[in-house]
Amino acid sequence: MTRDNIVIRPYEGADTKPLSEIWLLASRQAHPFLGEEKLQSQRQLIEAEYLPNSETWVACNQDKPVGFIGLMGKFIGGLFVDPGVQGLGVGRLLVTHALTLKGSLELEVYAANENAVCFYSRLGFSEVSRRKQDDEGLPFENLRMRLAS
Repeated sequence: MTRDNIVIRPYEGADTKPLSEIWLLASRQAHPFLGEEKLQSQRQLIEAEYLPNSETWVACNQDKPVGFIGLMGKFIGGLFVDPGVQGLGVGRLLVTHALTLKGSLELEVYAANENAVCFYSRLGFSEVSRRKQDDEGLPFENLRMRLAS
């Protein structure tokens, strides 16, 4: 797979299960500190709420989803790439696509997810704030980062 083989298209209802699986595999790798029970309950929200109700763009290789980005305005609600193709430019393509659409982007990332923090920093995101708890009040530090085109 090369970047040239990747097509980015809008989310369709049939994408829910494949994207949910990508989300779970990537989340197990990036957020093991949350635990399996928490990930499974979040997966239900991903399928029922986040995928259908955000502006979701899907990266496909030969019509097979390999990653996605969910936007709420200029805020990246989630960026997830199949662990089997991470490091091949899929995430960068999705962020570039979103930046082209929105002009600037913001996101929150777990500080403990060092790979993601480094990835976003390499793309030019800079930290604008941090908080000691996540959205559910759990003691997982979050960084807010911003990127302008």
